[in-house]
Amino acid sequence: MNAILRQPATLDRLAIGLSGLCLMHCLATAVLVATLASAGGLLGSEIIHEGGLAVAMLLGTVALGRGIREHGYMMPSAVGGLGLGVMGGALTLPHDGTELVATMVGVGILALGHRLNDMARD
Repeated sequence: MNAILRQPATLDRLAIGLSGLCLMHCLATAVLVATLASAGGLLGSEIIHEGGLAVAMLLGTVALGRGIREHGYMMPSAVGGLGLGVMGGALTLPHDGTELVATMVGVGILALGHRLNDMARD
């Protein structure tokens, strides 16, 4: 497992997968909030959002930072950093749907940064 995580492309692909899971979480939460208030409350709790952002920031910092060292291009890291910033800013928004939309936009931008990072290696 350690050897797999040391491969730079693996970290970016893992981060893209995590972005996809985050997007699925956001969509599932919206559906569950609309249909089941109690289950939606569990998935919509602050600790899940803050914990997910912390994991995304850690993985993004490692994968995108490693990309700068390897291929020298700053653009993937800048795009990924913008996505993380949008995700962080979403935590400050009211829970009226704007937080959900901002989070999904941020996740998409972050996934794009990881994809650019992966493409820059080729």
